[in-house]
Amino acid sequence: MEVRDMKLSGPGIVFMGTPEFAVESLRAILEAGYPVRGVITSPDKPSGRGLQLHPSPVKEFALENSLPVLQPLKLKDPEFLATLKKWQADIQVVVAFRMLPEEVWNMPPMGTFNLHASLLPQYRGAAPVNWAVINGETRTGVTTFFLNHEIDKGSVIFSEETSIGPRETAGDVHDRLMLVGARLVVKTIEAIGAGTAGIIEQQMMEAQEPLKSAPKIFKNDCRISWSNKAETIYNFIRGLSPYPTAWSELITGKGEIMTVKIYFGTVVKRSHCHEYGAVETDGKTFLSVAVKNGFINIENIKMQGKRQMAIAEFLRGFPYAGECLFQ
Repeated sequence: MEVRDMKLSGPGIVFMGTPEFAVESLRAILEAGYPVRGVITSPDKPSGRGLQLHPSPVKEFALENSLPVLQPLKLKDPEFLATLKKWQADIQVVVAFRMLPEEVWNMPPMGTFNLHASLLPQYRGAAPVNWAVINGETRTGVTTFFLNHEIDKGSVIFSEETSIGPRETAGDVHDRLMLVGARLVVKTIEAIGAGTAGIIEQQMMEAQEPLKSAPKIFKNDCRISWSNKAETIYNFIRGLSPYPTAWSELITGKGEIMTVKIYFGTVVKRSHCHEYGAVETDGKTFLSVAVKNGFINIENIKMQGKRQMAIAEFLRGFPYAGECLFQ
């Protein structure tokens, strides 16, 4: 959506970001009245049928608001660096982009800061929201920090905490942090522009509690281990929902093996003698999977090539569910 009727003032901004998470921050900067000199985002990527090229959400929003856009393949490309320098940014703002070379992050006189979706120094890495939920955290937040040579280790400017509800998924937390983070980005620009931004070195914060990391998550990392405790599996499923999504192989009574994605489930504490992954179901309303200390009641599931379904709908089209096993 286009942002209109703004009085542009304050430090000039170059914004760098790609996914929907970053769009809200760019929108907030524009609505706050800061002049955005240009936007850097990833090159268009092929997707969908026919693998047609599609722009990033940040590019779409930038073009709707008549902002100059650059999509460099290499961030050390001389032509890109020359254009970036001509934009004469006072501050560069980075939200969900890529690692920047020093030639880029050291260019603006007021610095380059990043918005990270965790309370640094906790959960440095590519997937902080997912790992916070997977690990059963009850709180997380967003942090702005100045970039330096080390990934996610620059001086902290501001942070803001939020809770993680017991039934919230990574998607729920992501959407809330997107809004909280956008406000924090504007607060950070205001403070830097006014010369009131205090900083805290992360080394001073690291000794307060053991550090947890947030590495990139790959497909094989998303496979459910049904031999774990129910609470661990519950957090694992919601921490990967809706993306990249927890999955398992389902062996039917006919010996077929199907890959299914599981988006949500609930914990049932009840003793049993089943092997891990065995299924209990009435064939109509519930499907429970035996785990180490109880069951996981699956609520939302997706078969390969099908859309996501509530479990009752899934069971109507899967008559031999009672004879199957998850592995």
